Amino acid sequence: MKIAFTTSDRVHINAHFGWAKMIDVYEITDEGYHFVETLNFEGELKEDGNEDKITPKLEAIGDCTIVYVTAIGGSAAARLIKKGVTPVKARSEEEEISEVLNKLVKTLKGNPPPWLRKALQPKSTNFADEIEDEATV
Repeated sequence: MKIAFTTSDRVHINAHFGWAKMIDVYEITDEGYHFVETLNFEGELKEDGNEDKITPKLEAIGDCTIVYVTAIGGSAAARLIKKGVTPVKARSEEEEISEVLNKLVKTLKGNPPPWLRKALQPKSTNFADEIEDEATV
């Protein structure tokens, strides 16, 4: 699965989702992790109330399972969840990306908590699939 991190220094989880100029993406399994790419965003990102600024981010991390942030607005969080991406707040701006990745690898080897098991479930491809899944239950 892919995990995204909002960052300003590529070491710490230290950026607000809406204001982040960089989002680092990693691929992770129960065997380990590796860096995939840094997504860069430009423009007036600190402008509150400008929902358009988050649309490119939502599209860019749409294939991620989780995004770690220091903060995120309610609207952005709701839009992520709707896309099947789980936003998670970092404990502090000092929390390191590698620390979280190492903990996730250990967790995946063991018994993941319910929120992570839910996040790991395959995403529905479209509304029709969701309706069909509900109808077969």
